[in-house]
Amino acid sequence: MWSGPRNLSTAMMYAFGNRADCAIWDEPFYAPYLAATGADHPLRAEIIAAHETDPAAVARRCLDTITGQKPHFYMKHMPHHMIAGFPLDWAADCVNVHLIRHPARVIASYGAKMDHISLEAIGYPQQAALFDKLGGVVIDSADIRADPATMLRKLCAAIGLDFDPAMLHWPAGPRAEDGIWASHWYNAVHQSTGFAGAEGDLPELAGEAAQLCRDAMPFYDKLAAVRL
Repeated sequence: MWSGPRNLSTAMMYAFGNRADCAIWDEPFYAPYLAATGADHPLRAEIIAAHETDPAAVARRCLDTITGQKPHFYMKHMPHHMIAGFPLDWAADCVNVHLIRHPARVIASYGAKMDHISLEAIGYPQQAALFDKLGGVVIDSADIRADPATMLRKLCAAIGLDFDPAMLHWPAGPRAEDGIWASHWYNAVHQSTGFAGAEGDLPELAGEAAQLCRDAMPFYDKLAAVRL
């Protein structure tokens, strides 16, 4: 599952993680990305200390699928973590799904957590490039929130997986599989027990945020045109 930040990605990971037949992995290339780029993110030192920073080692485990534990392996990935030189050949052997969200919503949400926002930091160009390279299924977070049961049924059918109603709800609180960054980013989903309701009107953006939204829209529109 490929998605940018602030994009329902953790809730989707929890939904799949609530299936008895599915193991999950939370942003495995985040620590390698931070170590390689020097990006100043919250909990940077803690993330690097707690997680594997070698992208080749992470890529090997992406193909391992936790053999013998559960039949399905859900990996939550962010396109902007896959910088030049990081292995990507493993993804050709995966079922690739692209989770998208309108840029205005992403920018408003991300801006509440980070002081600096750029087009590359929210991953729209990288996600469009990954879709061109890998193909796969596209699903919009707004559609999921509007009708979780219908959209998750459609998604499961598209990827050849039986729908499990357990995907619609999960226990409140953190999961053992959360990355160390969860304490900064996951407070809302930790309070949830299922998908939030349909989103309201788009947030109003001004200045640089509005321009950033305009810059991101062509990439979003490209994927939205082929969404489930």
